[in-house]
Amino acid sequence: MRKKYFLLFIALQITINTFSQQDGYWDKDRSTTKEVNVSARDRIVIKTEDLPLGTTEVVYRITLLDQNQQLASSLVSVLKSIPDPTGISQGSAGAVFVLSKISGDDKCTYAIFSTDKLASEYKDSGKTLESCLVQDEPVSKDAKRLSVEKSTCLKGNAMWFGFESKNWIMNQKIILEVVPWVDKKLSRGWSLENRRSIIEQCKTSNLAQKMINSDDFCVCVLDKIQTKYKFQEFQKLLPVERSKFFKDSGNSCFGETSTSNTVYADLRNQASLLVKQGKYGDAIAKLGIIINDGKGTVLDYSAIGNAYLMTKQYGKALKYLQEGEKLDDTELLIKLNLAHAYLLNDNYKEAKTIYKKYQKQNVTDSLSWVQKTELDFKAFQKAGIQNEDFERVLKLIKE
Repeated sequence: MRKKYFLLFIALQITINTFSQQDGYWDKDRSTTKEVNVSARDRIVIKTEDLPLGTTEVVYRITLLDQNQQLASSLVSVLKSIPDPTGISQGSAGAVFVLSKISGDDKCTYAIFSTDKLASEYKDSGKTLESCLVQDEPVSKDAKRLSVEKSTCLKGNAMWFGFESKNWIMNQKIILEVVPWVDKKLSRGWSLENRRSIIEQCKTSNLAQKMINSDDFCVCVLDKIQTKYKFQEFQKLLPVERSKFFKDSGNSCFGETSTSNTVYADLRNQASLLVKQGKYGDAIAKLGIIINDGKGTVLDYSAIGNAYLMTKQYGKALKYLQEGEKLDDTELLIKLNLAHAYLLNDNYKEAKTIYKKYQKQNVTDSLSWVQKTELDFKAFQKAGIQNEDFERVLKLIKE
């Protein structure tokens, strides 16, 4: 029974480690391992290998050895058993775990710098004010984890370690090991700044500008670009290739998500508000987007037709109202606007037929045909639209 539980525990640990490593990895191929000899009371600077793109954390280990001593195990081999950097920080045991099992009697102080210039100044003067980390207390060995969130040491493409020997007579041997942790997603070049640049570009697109809030839409576009390309690959595309992929991704996101429904609902709400404000031209522009995209309903056609009537564009009003009528021959709001369009286009005969046909019906559940006609005529007159047949029509439908 104990054996069964032990095997289950091992399997669980393997599973946890496997999943926990999906987001990143220790990059042993681009780790730094350097062994240097430091003269007594001397200062030296060691530059790490260039940090790979996507480095979010590093673990380093410093070990001072006596002559002929050798490291028992490399830092890379030690880190193989740690699934992610958080395992190093969980209590003092983690720090002890990455420390070398041996060290000599020699000691040194050290500081870390994010630029070559600062490191060179340290080598000349010994000043550590500009360092991103300093160890003033002499040590024979040390190990730490640094992350981009908590340390400025990783803001460049490498790190510079400055060492000062505390031996007064003998030389000392220093082993510096640095292993970077690479975030898989960031290793593709999609830093916060680069992602933000794509989002900002997306927000200037025609589709995004139709939306009150285009955040979800632009995140969808960004995800599609990130999945297919590394950032550097995307930037190397010809402008026409980038533009096409951007457009295709936008069209895909627009159709795959509920974005399109939200967009058209927003446009309708904006158009309705503009009509209430008397900004009929702006309302026409909003409704025109919906209709031109092939998403217009009978009420959209009725609304744009009414807006054209209010701006005395009677021919366009008639055109849209006739098209909208074909979508739903039972919608009386568009029927009434169509009657208005005929009337204002000096076609009283066609208008009279429609006015008379529906005079006993309601255009909504609470508004009669007659009441709506009276309201519309008052709105026309308020907008400066006069017609001698208004009273004639009202008399006709009240009989």
